[in-house]
Amino acid sequence: MKPFKDDFLWGGATAANQVEGAYLEDGKGISVSDIITVGSHTSPRIISWEQEEEYYYPSRNAVDFYHHYKEDIALFAEMGFKAYRMSVSWARIFPNGDDDTPNEKGLLFYKDVFSELKKYNIEPVVTISHSDIPLAIGTKYDGWLNKKVIDLYVKYAETLFRTFKEEVRYWIPFNEINDMFFPLSALGQGAIIDKETKYFTNQKDDVNKRINALNNMMIASAKAVAIGRKINPDFHFGTMICHITRYPRTCHPDDVLLVLKNDLYFNDTCADVMLKGEYPFYALKEFERKGIQLELNEEEKRILEEGVCDYYTFSYYQSISESTLEFKDETSGNIMGGIKNPYLTETQWNWPIDPVGLRYTLLKVYDRYRVPVMITENGIGCTDELEADGCVHDPYRIDYLRNHLIEMNKAVDDGVDLIGYMAWGCIDLVSVSTGEMKKRYGFIYVDVDDNGKGTFKRYKKDSFYWYKMVIKANGVPEDDTQK
Repeated sequence: MKPFKDDFLWGGATAANQVEGAYLEDGKGISVSDIITVGSHTSPRIISWEQEEEYYYPSRNAVDFYHHYKEDIALFAEMGFKAYRMSVSWARIFPNGDDDTPNEKGLLFYKDVFSELKKYNIEPVVTISHSDIPLAIGTKYDGWLNKKVIDLYVKYAETLFRTFKEEVRYWIPFNEINDMFFPLSALGQGAIIDKETKYFTNQKDDVNKRINALNNMMIASAKAVAIGRKINPDFHFGTMICHITRYPRTCHPDDVLLVLKNDLYFNDTCADVMLKGEYPFYALKEFERKGIQLELNEEEKRILEEGVCDYYTFSYYQSISESTLEFKDETSGNIMGGIKNPYLTETQWNWPIDPVGLRYTLLKVYDRYRVPVMITENGIGCTDELEADGCVHDPYRIDYLRNHLIEMNKAVDDGVDLIGYMAWGCIDLVSVSTGEMKKRYGFIYVDVDDNGKGTFKRYKKDSFYWYKMVIKANGVPEDDTQK
């Protein structure tokens, strides 16, 4: 098999609202994520508009990366990380989103993080907005529904570009921007406030508002990309697509057609806009069918054309099956679930495990866009046990990652220009869908529970040593059974 490139970016990924903590510290404002309570696989998270004291808000403490970043980055370096995908908290830079000047202490924190990464020759891959929007953007402006927010975002992005011109080369304007196709993201991504909504997973929805908010986000991305390139021509800008790979449950032609249309609409629309510079025909027709009045003028169309990205990134956790026929067995998943696939096993949280689907997805997206590809999220959430001797044995995580990396290598052998792989949750973090800590993804165990109780001490899991070996070998070695 063709090996990975010598400069392949092995690493891991996190998000500010899931790791940083330090709620309101050093001038940070309240983020949308700060008002969402802890939940579970069976109990939905509550959007606590009044921020009642009876609830626990996991993003406010998370795993306290804010005070542990030197220790954590040293552990990343010990694993051999070549890159670390992270995000900046908008509310840490502009506490209210529309402040006249940035919060200098917030900028200094990230300056220190980037300096620490540089010390170990770890390349930062920075997401500008990862569901960590100042709450005031929602309460004052109605979130991304308001076109004024486009310029607020661009001001924020330009501040980052100018401040970290020398420290950061790889930028991602928005995390999983296509999540806005789903009601779940109306608040977390779009900062769309609806006080009648109580549960995070069951938000009151207005599809016209949601898609127009998405449209404003894509205009903002394009404007930021164009400005960023003027500031530093060596900047690279990537999409970030939540790719829910779809299969027809049967070979009935109607099932095949259903999957084709859903794949185009949900997985490809945003990438088409961000890499090709215009809305594809199929999306415009679907908007028409749904009665969506897209607020996009000729000047904004020009902005989309001029601010295209130059590499493709995506998250991959699973595939789903769909059908026009009735099937009773269902699975859960990232943003959405589907019909149970009898050929796949599932995680503890009922997400299908499909390594071959990653190879399929890589071939599909590279064939479609012909730009460098980076996997910016891939991993498995499991209940890990910390033993008395400080050991955490997680063979299930190693198996999951090994099988995905093998298929990833096959895609490279097929000719895909893959430039990097970031394992999601390289350190344990707060789960977005449930707010739990017990749903752990990391190579590093953090001693904190679902209610924020614990020592916050870090422990290396077995997968830590395994991933270290993978990076050193630049791929999964034939014998990867030893620590």
